[in-house]
Amino acid sequence: MLNQLDRITINPHICLGKPTIREMRITVACILKLLASKLSIEEILAAYPELEEEDIRQAINYAAWTVSDNITSIPST
Repeated sequence: MLNQLDRITINPHICLGKPTIREMRITVACILKLLASKLSIEEILAAYPELEEEDIRQAINYAAWTVSDNITSIPST
């Protein structure tokens, strides 16, 4: 699955090596924060015209695969 994320790039010379969209200075984290702030995909695309809908979809997929590989136990209360 991760091999299908061709729009997610990691370059140590761009944004300190954080995952970005197509080597632009727009990080996956930025996209996720915008979505978490309840912005729609359409609103994000309007704010960042250099992005495409597939960029946002791949950012979500990248995050999902990343966290699924880093599961830690949460103490029960």
